[in-house]
Amino acid sequence: MSDEPAPYAKEEPGQLILRDHLAIDRTVLANERTFLAYIRTALTLFVVGASLIKFFDSLPATVVGWIFIPIGLAVLAFGISRYRRINALIHRAEGPPEEEAPR
Repeated sequence: MSDEPAPYAKEEPGQLILRDHLAIDRTVLANERTFLAYIRTALTLFVVGASLIKFFDSLPATVVGWIFIPIGLAVLAFGISRYRRINALIHRAEGPPEEEAPR
């Protein structure tokens, strides 16, 4: 073990440095990309279900189509829920907004 101080020991506890702000920004963008992936998946499931119902006359295709539609809606609801939960966690970890220095 080394007796050297931690690299950021001189920073006050609870104070975010540039590296932390950039990490938060990357996490916010990753959360948004994940949310868009959930939307894309939900829309695909919904469209596949509607297409099976509309363009195929067989009973199995219709049943599978009607199964895909609520699954697509469930994926969308889960994606919205997850996005909001992670977004709240990110903003809670970020802490209160920093006050501007007086001019």
